Amino acid sequence: SHRKTCPCQNPIGTAPKTEPLDDSPRAGETPAPQPLHKRRPSFRIPNSKKVSSHWRDMKPQHTLGQATTPDGGEIVLYERDGAYFIRVNGLELMTSRAHGSEEDLARLAIARVQRKKPKVLVGGLGMGFTLRAVLDEVPKSANVMVAEILPAVIAWNRKALAHLAGEPLEDPRVAVVERDVAEIIAAGPSAFDAVLLDVDNGPEAFTVAENERLYGPSGLAAIHRCLRAGGVLGVWSADPDKAFERQLAKAGFKVSTETVPARRGGKGPKHTIFIACKKN
Repeated sequence: SHRKTCPCQNPIGTAPKTEPLDDSPRAGETPAPQPLHKRRPSFRIPNSKKVSSHWRDMKPQHTLGQATTPDGGEIVLYERDGAYFIRVNGLELMTSRAHGSEEDLARLAIARVQRKKPKVLVGGLGMGFTLRAVLDEVPKSANVMVAEILPAVIAWNRKALAHLAGEPLEDPRVAVVERDVAEIIAAGPSAFDAVLLDVDNGPEAFTVAENERLYGPSGLAAIHRCLRAGGVLGVWSADPDKAFERQLAKAGFKVSTETVPARRGGKGPKHTIFIACKKN
């Protein structure tokens, strides 16, 4: 005997397969119309309750602060579903969900510092994750200076963002300076054992156009002068950059690079850490 295949056994969006019944019309006969209540749709109608619940589950976005960059752009801090984000001119600069590569910047650079009482300069405060990682790596006798050009970012790290990295600005080893890191570098020959630059996207900076002077020949020469013998430069970058590696070598550094994940556990995009040791 023949039977109908139950529509629920077919994939979503496909028509149920049927086989002819014994009472199929014979040649020359007109088939009787099927009652409307017996007709089955060839697709499944979405569950309206599930669709509406999807939109209900979307968490609202809360703007926590905004400011103007030196270039006249807009920087905004916002929170959504417990995560924090910083955008510059509509582009996402950083998020509290991905900070593994910032921590690797500190770990890789500080591991090469030889002095027992090191003096470290961190360029760019961000959400405090690089600073926290530096503090976790250096001894209690260390001095860590943080240069942040945007006063709003400093204020956010003292309040809305403070808890993310364990309130690193409250550590007695830390001095935060509202100043362009390039000015500090230029003013202090042989002043630091390590300089960590976590400024914008690295050599391809987009928040402040003048950041290019940090990574050009004159900027790298100034960094070389501000480092003590055996000092270390660490640079975070969104992407690899062979041309920048060559510039570091020309400036008198021994260069190595590491590709690291944006998030702990190897998830997310890959970032590049440049480690440049000053040749004695």
